[in-house]
Amino acid sequence: MPSPVTRIAELIRKSDGFLVAAHVNPDGDAMGSTVALGHIFTALGKRFCLYNPSGMPHQFDWLPLPGPVHTSLTGTEANWIFVLDCGAPGRVGPELQAIMGSRPVVNIDHHLGNPDFGQHNWVDETYPAVAAMIAELADTLELPLTGPLAEALYLGIATDTGFFTYDNTTPDILELAARLIRLGLQPGPLNAKIRNQWTVNRFRLWGKSFSTSEMHFGGLVALAVVTREMMERTDTDASDTEEIVNFLRRLRGTRAAALLREEPDGSFKFSLRSTGADNMQKVATLFDGGGHRNAAGGTIVADLQTAKNRLVQALGEGLGLV
Repeated sequence: MPSPVTRIAELIRKSDGFLVAAHVNPDGDAMGSTVALGHIFTALGKRFCLYNPSGMPHQFDWLPLPGPVHTSLTGTEANWIFVLDCGAPGRVGPELQAIMGSRPVVNIDHHLGNPDFGQHNWVDETYPAVAAMIAELADTLELPLTGPLAEALYLGIATDTGFFTYDNTTPDILELAARLIRLGLQPGPLNAKIRNQWTVNRFRLWGKSFSTSEMHFGGLVALAVVTREMMERTDTDASDTEEIVNFLRRLRGTRAAALLREEPDGSFKFSLRSTGADNMQKVATLFDGGGHRNAAGGTIVADLQTAKNRLVQALGEGLGLV
């Protein structure tokens, strides 16, 4: 029986008219994978469009695109929908989710608990980044991992491995990075593009968030908050909150870090991080969330204090502290 990547490559060769999407509020892997697949379709002469209701995050606006990133499906056409880096169909946003039943879906993902919501599913949590899966797809299609395609792939694998510092950094992902460099990618300038994109307003938002930091269970759990008021006062948005939770994890002795970010509807999106065996994905599933062992998230519909209390209690239970 052909492997998932072989089947998807054959589907691409025989088909045309693709919509490429990822989860809302895309991170580096979601956007890198989306753009990389667009470059693959360009190289093959295929018709396609890129879509994300959140648009292109400003910190990635240096990334060479094969076409515009649409924020609405109006005027777009597709025979196939490719959904990348999305652990559940609801994370693509309501507009796309509403039409996913009318067209075949190719689901390429690495999250634990993905329900295989596509007609074609390639879900494998052993990959550190979906961008690594897209690189394998490009290899299967006999396309060189060079130029803008390589830059998009590197964005995905570098950010989802914490620039090769997280526990998901495998020999294979390091070898893929080395291969990209051998083929001409320059990591110094590219890392600067990825990392040196902050605004003064983002610094101010982070300062306000860090000032809310709380330590629980004797410093084993760290938690901080970003409210809508903070974002409004600093003229920032959800994309500016990326990485706050990873910095909380740097506190000495902390086993788990959590960020609660207020959404426009008053609910709180949470992000969880840990190191080693502490499983954040199991904690996230208590709130119908998901993710990976050391990086997970979800949403709590409650006021801030209730959301804090519920999340801290769940983390305490998940870490065996209560």
